[in-house]
Amino acid sequence: MNTSWHIKNGRIIDPGNHTDQIRDLLILNGRIAGPDQAVPPETAEIDAAGCWVVPGLIDMHVHLREPGEEYKEDILSGARAAVAGGFTGVACMPNTRPVNDCRAVTALILARAAQAAVRVYPVGAISKGLEGHQLAEYGEMRAAGVVAVSDDGRPVRDSQLMRRALEYASDFGLVVIAHCEEPSLSSGVMNEGAMSTRLGLKGIPTAAESIMVYREIALAEFTGTRVHIAHVSTAMAVDLIRSAKARGVRVTAETAPHYFTLTEAAVAEYDTNTKMNPPLRSEADREAIRRALADGTLDAIATDHAPHSILEKETEFDAAANGIIGLETALPLALALVRDQVIDAKRLVELMAVNPAAILAIPGGTLSPGVPADVTLIDPERELLYTQEQVCSKSRNTPFLGWRLQGRAVLTMVDGEIRHSLLG
Repeated sequence: MNTSWHIKNGRIIDPGNHTDQIRDLLILNGRIAGPDQAVPPETAEIDAAGCWVVPGLIDMHVHLREPGEEYKEDILSGARAAVAGGFTGVACMPNTRPVNDCRAVTALILARAAQAAVRVYPVGAISKGLEGHQLAEYGEMRAAGVVAVSDDGRPVRDSQLMRRALEYASDFGLVVIAHCEEPSLSSGVMNEGAMSTRLGLKGIPTAAESIMVYREIALAEFTGTRVHIAHVSTAMAVDLIRSAKARGVRVTAETAPHYFTLTEAAVAEYDTNTKMNPPLRSEADREAIRRALADGTLDAIATDHAPHSILEKETEFDAAANGIIGLETALPLALALVRDQVIDAKRLVELMAVNPAAILAIPGGTLSPGVPADVTLIDPERELLYTQEQVCSKSRNTPFLGWRLQGRAVLTMVDGEIRHSLLG
């Protein structure tokens, strides 16, 4: 496999090195070469005219369903969807069957991931079995290869357990990714408000999220440890995170493309592909999320890629599973923020490559000389009619089918090897 390339005429956007200019990028033997290094004869050329050349995108929040629910997705199919979306690395959540709460499951995931098209970073469970009673063995999982811990899909109800999790994880250099949801307020199926009343669906108030965001911030501030807030969906949570950062609390946060693209109005036709947790919120919440991406309150865009089969989605709204796939639509939806002048191209690369790598303390997010050549080429003008035939995931649960999207990854490279290409 060729791992040496001369990428010509592209717009290099590399925030970590303060680079945003049209120039060439040389890759030799799978690594980024210095700008003054001579191009060896016979090096293969890639014409990137009109494209952005950026560090490989990293999705820090996906569900690959393996082991246990491979009929929805498996590591290899999820990896194919990831590279099609421009991602060179993904962090997979632990709510598998069995739960990734021990060395054996982590090792199984990494063994399977050795054949994947992307780098796969397992996230271990905060508590054994995600049951919220006893901490998992963080040291054992860290040694096996996890990069963070989370009970994603379930909140940690016990505040004392969460405190201990933050302290224990800190001992092993792991960040805790918090699923912020007050269970006693979260028995609904969509955002609580006039829309839920009109549709006759039980609502989930925004306070269900913000109450737990406040708790996690308070515990991180008290213990002096790091916490990362997953899939932020509300204006109130944004305000709490912004205030905490101003005080110096070690909190980072992510949102997902559906929270800055859609609102609760999308639920009006009872399409179960608009059912997710946290739910789609109000227009005011959507606008708050967009502002927070621009001003640095939110640090990352992550998909919360959650594949489900027809069995879980083609049913009545109340009974349908939560979640949507997102690896192939995240980039074009985020590029809409650039076209709307909410953020610029540099900020998009920070949100989708630089910051996820920094939060998880994993390689990537840079085009510095000597680092492995994980590179994404983005054509911001290329259009895609997103249909079922276009989907690389095993599952099709997305509200964006039929959308005409603008901007997509036209080449994804891992270790200097092309894993996805629409060029030529």
